[in-house]
Order: sequence, then C-alpha cells, then structure tokens
Amino acid sequence: MAEKILMIALSPTMEAGVITKWNKKVGDKVSTGDLLCEVETDKAAMDYESQIDGTILKILVPDKTRVKVGDPIAVIGEDGEEFSGLLDLSTEKKTAQSSIHSENLPGGVKASPLARETARKLGVDLHSVEGSGPGGRIVKEDVEQNAAAINNKKTTETGAVTFTAEKLSEKRRVTARRMSQSAANIPHFYLSIPVRMDSIIHTRNSLNKKRGKKISMNAFLIKFVTVALRRNPQINASWQDDSIKQFSNIDIGLAVALSDGLITPIVKNCEAKGILQIDDELKILIDKAKSGRLTPEEYTGATFTISNLGAWGVRSFTAIINPPASAILAVGEIFKEPVADEDEKIVVQSRMMLTLSSDHRVIDGAMAAAFAADLRGIMENPAEALF
Repeated sequence: MAEKILMIALSPTMEAGVITKWNKKVGDKVSTGDLLCEVETDKAAMDYESQIDGTILKILVPDKTRVKVGDPIAVIGEDGEEFSGLLDLSTEKKTAQSSIHSENLPGGVKASPLARETARKLGVDLHSVEGSGPGGRIVKEDVEQNAAAINNKKTTETGAVTFTAEKLSEKRRVTARRMSQSAANIPHFYLSIPVRMDSIIHTRNSLNKKRGKKISMNAFLIKFVTVALRRNPQINASWQDDSIKQFSNIDIGLAVALSDGLITPIVKNCEAKGILQIDDELKILIDKAKSGRLTPEEYTGATFTISNLGAWGVRSFTAIINPPASAILAVGEIFKEPVADEDEKIVVQSRMMLTLSSDHRVIDGAMAAAFAADLRGIMENPAEALF
C-alpha cells in the first residue's frame, strides 16, 4: 500500500529542513535504510533514510525546498500503484509554492498589483512564491525575498535604496529564534572580572614544548571552568519552571562561528577528563562542526557554555545564555596592561576579561561572584587544575 513519506525531525531542535539533494528519483526501488535525500537542518547536514521498502511513486518537493517537520515529501508504494487519493491537493499546492526551483506548478495565484509589477521587473514566477498576506496573498516583500533566494544572494532596488537580501540557512534561522527567546524570557545579569594570564601562558608554553604540539587555550578554559563548576555546583543547573535541575555531569559547549550560523559542540563529562583529553576531543568536534558532520548528541544539552571572541581582538563582551544552561562565559583577548603589584610597583601583566552571563532565576549574584572568584583563582594558579 502506498504511503506518504513525511519530513521527520532529524535533530532535537529541528522544526523544518531544506532538502538539498534527492539521492533517489521516481521509479527507483528503495529498501529500509537506503538514503533518500540529504537535508540541511538547523545544525548540520543530515541523511534522510527510508523507513519502508517499495518504489518511489512521486517526489512532492524538489531540491532546495524548505519543508516543515510533518509535511509530506514523497510517496512510496508498489510499482505502478494508484496513489492520487492519498494526496491532499492543498498540501501539494502549498508545498509547490514554497519551492525555490519548482517546476510544473498549479495555475492561478493571489497577488497584489504591486507584487505582480515587482515580479515582472525581477523576472520572478509568482507560482514559485509563497504568500505571507491574508489568505496566502503574495505581497511585494514576498517577491523580493524569492528573487534573493533564487541565487541565494541578489541585489534589489526599491526607489533610491539598494540592499542585499540573503536567504537564511536553517542553522541561522533556528539560532535567531532560540537566542531571541533566551534574551526575552531569561532574566540575564552580568559580571566581569580581569584575570592575570602570565601563569597560564607559561604553563601552556611548557606543555606545548613537551608535547611537540599546541594545546588550545579553549581546552585550558574548559578545564578551569570544570574545576570551578565542581566547587560551585549550583551554577551547573537549569530552570525547569517548577524546579531547578541540578546536573551531576559537566558538559561544556564551545560556541563555534560558521559561515551559515552558530553551533556549539560539547565536550561531555569534563569532570572526568584531563586537559589533554579535552583538547583532543575538542579538535575533533570543531573539525566535525566545520564540515557539518556533528550528530545531535554532540551539540545539544550543554550544561555550561563558553564563547571566546579573543581571536578577533575583542576585549570584552556579553553573551546570551544558551538553554538549558543557566550561564555562559564570554572570553576576551589576552592583552598586556601596566598594573601595580603587591609591592605597589608598576609591572606589565598579560590579562584577560571574563564576563559571566547568569540566569537570575537560578543563580544569585553572590553565587555568580563566588564562581567567578574561584575561576580567577584557578586560572591564576593553574597547576592544580591541569591533570
């Protein structure tokens, strides 16, 4: 019996995905586990595998189409089987209208006169545009966005104003939504501390020389944060509406900027790992993040997050909390600064600014201050935390 194949959630936070490439065509026989298509989710490129055996009778959405979870994408059944009664015409039409490069589209569209004129000027087929107006009516902005999406990037003029519209990746779309929710719903508060870095720099240089290869500063930061979290376990927690969830394991995410958005690979169970193991795992995770090969388990559920913009020369900044964690540490560059030492002599020190963003529902000011003080003490005397 023919079945509609629906878009499924290929990651825990996925609400929609873009079918970047169909690996099968109409008439192909497929078995359970065969790769049907490749899907760009909010976090990575994922494989969509067939869950049934049969023949592909119809592909409902073409390549480069964004599809919501639960919407049909294909029909699989017995070769030559009649399946027209299985399809809902309105669903097919809606899916076709959301396509970027759709062919064989239904006739007749609802569009404003200005949208039609804009479509004529930009060479846009209104059948390929999904309307955002009342009753699905196409408005001028829909046409402009579609024109930009066709080539992914296209300059559009409106009167004397010239702008560039770029189609959102699923990663950037979901990141924007989640960060907006975090900023709006979580009562953030911030505190900043300067940290002397000369001891860390000396320790890192010695260890690098001994190993013959560099250990990243991020691996040091993850280890130091882990030790501070073990001393201040109330920071390693999450707001759960009617309770505060206290995590026993310490899973630290590191924000990694990619061309199409942000992703946070996670080093799991840091409390049981030394800095060398953390560094090795972190390198693998970052490589996988850059190539879009992270699995959902490798980027979801961090109990604490670090965001480091020091490589870009940023002295200090504040970061938005990445749920379910209740805190995120913003890390700035290492810089030299003249300071008075214990004998009130002016010396030049290497320093770093750390800014902790905390969820005030979970973390009080005194808790955050205690954690920050412990972290600074560990970083300024690093030997105790390395192994």
